[in-house]
Amino acid sequence: MVNKKLMGILNQIAEYLYLKKKDPAAPKSTWVRYMHGINRISILLFLLGLIILAIKLLR
Repeated sequence: MVNKKLMGILNQIAEYLYLKKKDPAAPKSTWVRYMHGINRISILLFLLGLIILAIKLLR
């Protein structure tokens, strides 16, 4: 059960970062597009923060 949820989350992140093709059966509304765009921005900012933190810790 937990493994399926984790795979679902990882698949969604891969779609946000353009690592995987989007599901053609997914709903296509303007609000869903906005939500996915905001999620994409937040994931990229989080990864940028991790990179900056790693650089500061390694110096």
